[in-house]
Parts: sequence; structure tokens; C-alpha cells
Amino acid sequence: MSVSRYPLKEDEVTITAMRAQGAGGQNVNKVSSAIHLRFDIAASSLPDWLRERLLGLNDQRLSKDGVIIIKAQQYRTQEQNRADALLRLQALIDGASHTPKARRATKPTYGSQQRRLAGKSQRSAIKTLRGRVDD
Repeated sequence: MSVSRYPLKEDEVTITAMRAQGAGGQNVNKVSSAIHLRFDIAASSLPDWLRERLLGLNDQRLSKDGVIIIKAQQYRTQEQNRADALLRLQALIDGASHTPKARRATKPTYGSQQRRLAGKSQRSAIKTLRGRVDD
């Protein structure tokens, strides 16, 4: 796995343990194994351009206040859910920091233009045969 260019700082992330939801036996209702992670984008040490990108995301995990909220309850232990939540937050930040390569406009090749025109001529010939038949 690659190393992130923008690693998270421990003091910028608020992690709270809570009870997991759903069916799962006796352990679910007694042990606080789920993790509720909160990351305030405005108060983070990320660069300004990255903060703007994160705030502009159309993601359900982003609240109106500019706080990313991640709930991790996939695993049975608190440590695994904590690692999963941090990994998901880091993936979200890395995804927002990725700038796609600019596309260069290219011209269609001569052969592709000829094939296109030949196909149009063939289709036109087929359609002209659909006319009314005169006796």
C-alpha cells in the first residue's frame, strides 16, 4: 500500500467508541466495538486547496458544518474498527487530492473517417430501398 502525501494528525481526529447496530448475538449489545470518527475539515492542517476540494465533495459522510463523519462497525473488535475508520478517512482525503491527468484532444485517423463515411453511405443505400414499390 502506498504512503499518503497528506497523513492525518492524531489530534485532528475525534474517535468515540459506541455500540454496534444490527444482529450479532450477545456481544453486540454489551461491548462498545463500533467507532464513530469525526474530522473537522476547517480546523485541519491540510492545504487550503485540499480543504476546498473536501468541502466541495458530494458525499453523505460530509455534514453541513464541514465535518466528515465515519462510522465503522464492520469488525468485532474496537481496534480493527478504529483502523478501518482511519483508513477510510485517509482514502477519502487521498481521493480528493488526486488530480486527473488533463486530456489532450486528438484528431480522428484517416482510416476511421473513411470507415465512418462508408458506413453512412451503406446505411443511406439501405434506406433508399425502403421507398414505395411502383408497378
